[in-house]
Amino acid sequence: SPPTTRVSSLANLISPSKNGAVRRFGQTIQSMSMRGDGKSPGAPLKACSKVVGPTPPKRRNSTLWSETLDVHQKSTFSTKEIKRQEAIHELSRGEHDLIEDLQVARKAYHDPMLKLSIMTEEELTQIFGDLDAYIPLHEDLLDKLAKGTSSDGTVGQIGQIVMDWLPGLNAYRDYCSHQLAAKALLDQKKQDRRVQDFLQRCLESPFSRKLDLWSFLDIPRSRLVKYPLLLREILRHTPPEHADVPHLEKAITIIQGVLSDINTRKGESECQYYIDKLEYLDDRQRDPLIDHCKTLLCHGELRNKSGSKLHVFLFSELLVLTRPVTRNERSCFQVYRQPLPVRDLALEDLQDGDVRMGGSFRGAFSQGEKAKNVFRVTSLDPSHGQSHTLQVNDIFHKQQWLNCLRSAIAAQPQQQRAPVRDRRGVSEGTAMTRAKRRASVVSVEGADENDCPRIADLSQGLKGTEMLPRSGSSGKMKRDWSHGSLQRRKETGV
Repeated sequence: SPPTTRVSSLANLISPSKNGAVRRFGQTIQSMSMRGDGKSPGAPLKACSKVVGPTPPKRRNSTLWSETLDVHQKSTFSTKEIKRQEAIHELSRGEHDLIEDLQVARKAYHDPMLKLSIMTEEELTQIFGDLDAYIPLHEDLLDKLAKGTSSDGTVGQIGQIVMDWLPGLNAYRDYCSHQLAAKALLDQKKQDRRVQDFLQRCLESPFSRKLDLWSFLDIPRSRLVKYPLLLREILRHTPPEHADVPHLEKAITIIQGVLSDINTRKGESECQYYIDKLEYLDDRQRDPLIDHCKTLLCHGELRNKSGSKLHVFLFSELLVLTRPVTRNERSCFQVYRQPLPVRDLALEDLQDGDVRMGGSFRGAFSQGEKAKNVFRVTSLDPSHGQSHTLQVNDIFHKQQWLNCLRSAIAAQPQQQRAPVRDRRGVSEGTAMTRAKRRASVVSVEGADENDCPRIADLSQGLKGTEMLPRSGSSGKMKRDWSHGSLQRRKETGV
């Protein structure tokens, strides 16, 4: 059936609700359908012109607590007490808004897409999780606040209420830890024209407030991080002698612990998500340390001079260089070269102009552009023999990478670091100098991974990592080179 027919039927699928925004959803969709339906030749043109203008988005209630008081009531409260009640009112109003958004996500997005078979139930479960199951949790807080409100509209003591309620937010651990996979699936489904059409029409409806679906799905997470701020604001306007002070301080400690736990779970889930997307060309590439990685410290896309992109992952135990590829419409990261244990890394902050773009070998025969914002990571383990000079797009991102690398290296036990001498007895400084000669330059860019092209000849990056011959063998080098038998070590920029 044509899109307008689908959307017209959508209005009848939404269950009745007291929420005005959701109730008007069907009317808006119907009017949009009338506007775009070309199968009604008898419809007067003037009638259609009435709905041409965009429907204004719904506005949230922004009334302050003090605005609900008359002049006489307001005069009975001190300025500090008014500010305290305003902060409590802000907490309560935010709960109302969150409940409304959770209802919209379910009634205006999830249920219609399920009934119209725009997505399967399994896909919707992965994207939405148990979103509507959290509504009773927030309704419970509103009920407790209502019971604690006196006849004059003030909440005398809120500390004990929130202190008892906050541990329930641990229910969000699973939801937040699956957000990365949910976002990836939603982005993939947006390529479907039916999904695209449905979401666009929802975006044009007043209930959306010009927010896309992911904004609604991400609202719980953004709400969680506001609780410490809201509680601190209430505490700031609470007199030191008030009975709420110790309870509010305890509540702030509780919510910080809840958020820390959620962040830990979310970080572990994100780390595992990318580990599962790593694709190895050879089983020997899979370092056993990858199974011990629980944290992804940072990651970003790299580009060499030829335009090919690499994506670098800094896990807690490994530095992994990859190439973004697509397999059966699934994005993944093909591991490029052997992953480098963080315990074996040496980090060098290079000054602007120290290296030229285009790689060390080609740079010797051409005047490449001097690189800015570069640093070098070198493996001190001679069995790896790798050194990579990386360029970031600005000084800010360079500092981020340096900070993450330094933290990761410092966190490694000193006794586990690789020996500082190679098999030939070469000192660490000499080994690093030789590694620098072999290094190539790639640049870090913040491009979207969905734009990554398919890179040909991926097996090139797996050939042996050989040490350069000693200076005394230069004559043999020239002879071997002339016969085409010198196997030069493959460089990062190739």
